[in-house]
Amino acid sequence: NQEVKLSFRNVVRGYLPTPDKVAQEIQAQLAEIGVKVKLNQMESAAFIDSTAAGNEAFYLLGWGADYPDATNFYDYHFANENNKQFGTLFPDIVEPIRKAAQIADPAERQKLYDEVNAKLKEHVPMIPVAHGSSAVAFTASVKNAMTGPLSNEPFFIMDPGKDTLVWMQNGEPAAIYCPDETDGEALRACQQIFETLLLFKPGTAEVGPGLAESYTVNSDATEYVFTLRKGVKFHNGADLDANDVVASFKAQWDAKDPNHKGRTGTFEYFGAFFGAFLNAE
Repeated sequence: NQEVKLSFRNVVRGYLPTPDKVAQEIQAQLAEIGVKVKLNQMESAAFIDSTAAGNEAFYLLGWGADYPDATNFYDYHFANENNKQFGTLFPDIVEPIRKAAQIADPAERQKLYDEVNAKLKEHVPMIPVAHGSSAVAFTASVKNAMTGPLSNEPFFIMDPGKDTLVWMQNGEPAAIYCPDETDGEALRACQQIFETLLLFKPGTAEVGPGLAESYTVNSDATEYVFTLRKGVKFHNGADLDANDVVASFKAQWDAKDPNHKGRTGTFEYFGAFFGAFLNAE
């Protein structure tokens, strides 16, 4: 007679275009084997925060790639101490994931990911439901209309034909301090406000220049040197220099930095990419 709560947000995404109907279908299928499911529809930002904190035991959520590599899926979801969505991390899943992230050879990495897949089947922290696709529509007046394989619309190369650009997406951004956000609604807006050292070339997943015009990497990929583009200015007219880049990373890395204060304070992405924070209590 136990009743299980299934939480979801009714926000259309490429990976889950009709979450309310999928939730109802899961409820109906589980009812056939005697499992009672109560549907719990939540506001989008509250839902994301609650799942990331590990407060929702049974829920519907998906993922769209930020960049085309296995680390964007495995490391972020199953080896990230700042993301509690699947509860306490499984050490036997974390270890091969972190080893694979430090190996460049695809074949050697795959051996470790095979281990990870076997452990995911054993522990079952998540169950894949579907793999979706998405589309973006523009009015005919927009010139250079383009989307990318990673949902990164490069508005800066587009011309709407007038001074006002109207854009509609699936939900409101929870906030636009990007380092502390994970949801696509916020990140899409952030991509139009902030520039990064590197960009994806329009319409592709190929990395190209951004604020950095070039970069070099040492042989074991532990040191990157970026050469910044000349003449870049902030909105207030100040010049961009290396100190600004350092400050941007420090705000995320150093827990005692005055700018290490986002909407949630978890900075999940930084934790997934670089591990622990400096000066964390």
